[in-house]
Amino acid sequence: MPDSTPAGSLTLRDVAAALDRLYPPESAADWDRVGLVTGDLDQPVRRILFALDPTLAVIDEARDWGADLVVTHHPLLLRGVHSVATTSAKGASVTSLVVSDIALYVAHTNADVADPGVSSVLADALGLTAQRPLTRIGPYAAGRVGELGAPQSLAEFADAVAAALPPTAGGIRVSGDPAGVVLTVAVMGGSGDDQFDAVRASGADVYVTADLRHHPVLEAREEARDGTPYLIDAGHWATESLWLAGAERQLLAALGEDPAAPTRVESRISSIRTEPWTFVVGANAAATAAASSGGVS
Repeated sequence: MPDSTPAGSLTLRDVAAALDRLYPPESAADWDRVGLVTGDLDQPVRRILFALDPTLAVIDEARDWGADLVVTHHPLLLRGVHSVATTSAKGASVTSLVVSDIALYVAHTNADVADPGVSSVLADALGLTAQRPLTRIGPYAAGRVGELGAPQSLAEFADAVAAALPPTAGGIRVSGDPAGVVLTVAVMGGSGDDQFDAVRASGADVYVTADLRHHPVLEAREEARDGTPYLIDAGHWATESLWLAGAERQLLAALGEDPAAPTRVESRISSIRTEPWTFVVGANAAATAAASSGGVS
């Protein structure tokens, strides 16, 4: 059972309510599963761990640190499960959280459309000004379009993207003429190859997102006739993990804590990289660019 909560300290009820205000559950997509997943609303919250994914390793880190709450972007139980036995990874995760009295809170597509949210943080990291929504998902703005301080070549901009984001095993993939000029940039943190129509309508010279699939990309580049918008796949984990630091600061402020010196609660970002890829072989960007110069970029 949770410890009794001393007067003046924070409970899970307090923290969950603050998170609900920052990332209203009703703004999540219909198919999404957000909000409180495990935990007793009356349990005390003294330590909060932020992570992109609620993996077994992240839960172990939370338990070892003595966290009372884990806040993640990606859901643990997005699809229906019929057992939480430890014979499956999902079951082991739920069991570990419950046995260790660790609450789990998820802010997923509701964090995507928040302002600040996943895409606005990505746009800020890339130095985009005059930002505006890329599209709308229902009544909510999603993605961002903004301007660079000065025109750059696609190759220069790709290098800047790589420098602004956490390094990944696979780096970033670029489709387009390395010498092509870019000024207007569209971004969508996480999977974004369902937004090519919105990107074209925005007038963006380049689109930064993740999880780009062969056929949608090939069709998009055919429609562009080798011109703009160029495409950059910067990786799902890299484009979304930047959100964690901002979410931590926002939550502490919403709880009335000084993010520089909180008094009632400790917080930190998980040290576990939940990017699933570990290494690549055979990558040769220069040779690939040369080989593709006669066809679709």
